[in-house]
Amino acid sequence: MSKVHVIDHPLVQHKLTIIRNKETGPKEFRELVNEIALLLAYEVTRDLPLEEVEVETPICKTKGYTVAGKKLGLVPILRAGLGMVDGILQLIPTAKVGHIGLYRDPETLQPVEYYCKLPSDSHERDLIAIDPMLATGGSAVAAISFLKKYGCASVKLMCLLAAPEGIKAMQEAHSDVDIYTAAIDEKLDSRAYIVPGLGDAGDRLFGTK
Repeated sequence: MSKVHVIDHPLVQHKLTIIRNKETGPKEFRELVNEIALLLAYEVTRDLPLEEVEVETPICKTKGYTVAGKKLGLVPILRAGLGMVDGILQLIPTAKVGHIGLYRDPETLQPVEYYCKLPSDSHERDLIAIDPMLATGGSAVAAISFLKKYGCASVKLMCLLAAPEGIKAMQEAHSDVDIYTAAIDEKLDSRAYIVPGLGDAGDRLFGTK
């Protein structure tokens, strides 16, 4: 079963409280989301493997460590996932970025992929799928299914908020994908919004309704 990691660092919780506030405008919201994404990325990458190297300081030679193994890739789920990418890239500037766009078919209610552009070597990378709101879990489940279809075997999911319903859907569909979130909220309402949540992340990021 996949693990759910709640990042309860004081700075994360402080910034999360501000973006929950309905009075927080798009500019401040975007800035804070990027800052939270950077802090979450610090935890998501905590278990990266290291290899020992020799380095020469101004004083003498010594042993140090560099990140070993696979390279990293970021895959935001359009459109709200875009709001977290720049913050992560501040911490991991060498990561490549792919994009997945999904919409829900109004008749079948199933997610349909309308756009997918991934780095050619995505199957060789450790990927971080990015979906700010894990509500029903439909978009995240579908996006990760598409990634696996393209041969990507190493995937983690990063989100700002998660609802119990979304976590359950993810764990049932992708038991090998760990979830990293700033908080687990109470439930979904009748419109599938997270409660208490922060509203529609995409609308608040880009100033739309």
